[in-house]
Amino acid sequence: MQIERYQIDELNQEHLADHKRKLEFVSHDLAKPDNVIQKLKIFNIAIPSWALGTGGTRFGRFSGGGEPRSLEEKIEDVGLIHALNRSSNSISLHIPWDIPENASSIKALAAQLGLHFDAVNSNTFQDQPGQKLSYKYGSLHHVDKAVRKQAIEHNIEVIKYGIQLNSKALSVWLSDGSNFPGQLNFRKAFQNTLESLQEIYEALPDDWKVWIEYKPYEPNFYSTTIGDWGQSYLLASKLGNKASTLVDLGHHLQGANIEQIVSLLLMEGKLAGFHFNDSKYGDDDLTVGSINPYQLFLIFNELVEGMDARGMNHATDIGWMIDASHNVKDPIEDLLQSVQAIKIAYAQALIVDKSALQAAQNSNDVTLAQEILQKAYRTDVRPLIAEASLQSGGSLEPVNTYRKLKVRKHLIQERGSKTVATGL
Repeated sequence: MQIERYQIDELNQEHLADHKRKLEFVSHDLAKPDNVIQKLKIFNIAIPSWALGTGGTRFGRFSGGGEPRSLEEKIEDVGLIHALNRSSNSISLHIPWDIPENASSIKALAAQLGLHFDAVNSNTFQDQPGQKLSYKYGSLHHVDKAVRKQAIEHNIEVIKYGIQLNSKALSVWLSDGSNFPGQLNFRKAFQNTLESLQEIYEALPDDWKVWIEYKPYEPNFYSTTIGDWGQSYLLASKLGNKASTLVDLGHHLQGANIEQIVSLLLMEGKLAGFHFNDSKYGDDDLTVGSINPYQLFLIFNELVEGMDARGMNHATDIGWMIDASHNVKDPIEDLLQSVQAIKIAYAQALIVDKSALQAAQNSNDVTLAQEILQKAYRTDVRPLIAEASLQSGGSLEPVNTYRKLKVRKHLIQERGSKTVATGL
């Protein structure tokens, strides 16, 4: 299904007077609210193709009905999200879960819905049907050169699919690692990974990037060959200017200072972008902002300051994408909530008094620095986000509009109550 503009406009009218009152209230205390709104209007977050169905764990998966049965239906679901929030104008594909068999028709469908394609993601953490060699003991780091070659060729194939879709980046996450001491020679595993990535790097078009993700554990629990941001940064530095580090918020040990990691990677020009989610214990893949919204704000505070220092475009100079698993929620509602949380943190970071914060830092006024940050964090910026959506043709209240239009009910009627999203 598609949501028509008039449907959103009619529901917006019900809340317009209340919205204007809230917008006037928050704008009164801000220096340049219109500047914030304009930046919010052009700030978009990519939706991953694998997040449009009900997620699961190794214990089970419980479909919610109406899940997309094909890549085309996944694109349609992203179109629904973008129609509602006007902040999700791209989709990131995971190959081979979502292979674009007919690239021209896929691009045409996406364009019809106002979408384009973000980074393409390779998959060497699973064995696929008909695959000749297994990744049980790793892929790009494998002791067997034939297995490494197979994984390299897969990544190059993913690049070729991406070229057909006008994507500009390859995202690589490896589960390569070990479960027991002595299982791996760490140095050789890292060297094999580097040499494999060098072959993939050589296959990149001139205007492409490779984003190297890291993770400290899971599915391997003793070691991960790209286990932290330093190892990813080392690989990216050795590869060249087209390589950088991708930060997944769930891919850190508890207590990691992610905002500091982000600041340093940005300073070195090696921050590729983000996979946004939230977590209580590890890589929980929960709704963005559902557990620790203050950390998300602190990350964005470093991002805004660091990007401004380098003269970067907030909207386009690094990649923004959600990577979450919706085990018990409607996936579309969860994604709408996640995008909203990201934009809240971004807007809060935009209204931090930068000059006052810098003065407090330079005078070692710790209390004042905290007050300045928390003043921005405690400001209800949701009216600014709603106004940006309204001006762009979106909903003032995306989740509420989604429910009032009974979108999930329509999707179940169209697709059935027992459908399972491809790739999950």
